[in-house]
Amino acid sequence: MSQIEPSGGVHRRSFLIAAGAGGAAFAAAQFTPGIALADKALTAEAIKKAIGDRKPIEGRVSIDGPEIAENGNTVPIGFEVESKMSGGDMVKAVHIFAEGNPRPEVANFWFSGQSGAARGAFRMRMAKTQNIIALAEMADGKVYMGQRLVKVTIGGCGG
Repeated sequence: MSQIEPSGGVHRRSFLIAAGAGGAAFAAAQFTPGIALADKALTAEAIKKAIGDRKPIEGRVSIDGPEIAENGNTVPIGFEVESKMSGGDMVKAVHIFAEGNPRPEVANFWFSGQSGAARGAFRMRMAKTQNIIALAEMADGKVYMGQRLVKVTIGGCGG
């Protein structure tokens, strides 16, 4: 409640409290994630950032996940890349993207010749039904891609 001085102005203390609260609210809004979701263009930009101008080749990457996720708060996702894990056929990295989450970059996995196999599993939040994309970077410079549509009935990212 504002205190009014006899001259009709607001007390200095009330003004400073109101200004401080407004400044804190503004600062908090800058660090709060927005409700905007990624789209195909934003995902393509993130993919280009990860692999540059290399063109992904369909195949050799399989994504395992539910066809329908009843709750998007924790969706199990797995991947595997067909590879001998030696020479130019070795998987260096796998990048995971989700087209409909607030940020399309989900996870990165790095491998070496000692890894034995290029596979991994994790859980992720999904805001809505969307494509999950996995890109495998090979030692010879090629990039292989796999994708899977996962339908979400209750979103986990605020949906």
